[in-house]
Amino acid sequence: MSSQKPVQDSFKGDLILADPALKEPTFFQSVLLITEHSEEAGALGYILNRPLGKGVGELLTEDSLPAKQRNRLLDVPVFLGGPVSTEHLTFAALGWSEAEGELQFSTHLSAAEAVLYEMEGFHIRAFVGYSGWSEGQLEDEMERKSWISHKPERTIIELEDVDDLWKSLLRDLSPYYKLIADEPDDLGLN
Repeated sequence: MSSQKPVQDSFKGDLILADPALKEPTFFQSVLLITEHSEEAGALGYILNRPLGKGVGELLTEDSLPAKQRNRLLDVPVFLGGPVSTEHLTFAALGWSEAEGELQFSTHLSAAEAVLYEMEGFHIRAFVGYSGWSEGQLEDEMERKSWISHKPERTIIELEDVDDLWKSLLRDLSPYYKLIADEPDDLGLN
């Protein structure tokens, strides 16, 4: 998909990739899933490639969840979802519909809801914080080319290549972006 995509009515369900020029540390080389978006209400999303290297069991005490829920969610990976409300932990369910060829997701899940989705075969992730945009802010950032819109691919639900997710998705956009993706982060090392 081209970076020249016009601003659309809603980015809900789309990925946005940080433009290579975006150097802000929180969003540098980030891939976000936009889970809510309207011009009037703004947007909300989660960074998919900022694992904290911890599982839910390391963050929640035994008293915080019933034993059956805690045992099922113990090893669920925790990600930094964004800079807003980082004192909160929330769950998301990600799945891929082969029939429709699209991402299915549900966010803002309680532990009990996450367990139900996990039992249905969804991949569960936990997020500390989220990313949010006020009314018109995401549209403005898209027009200024801070973000590149990208349709979700099945690979985003897999955890094996989460650290290279941004580069992998960027490579698919065009030969130009493939060159950018393959550059070292520090050009002084080139």
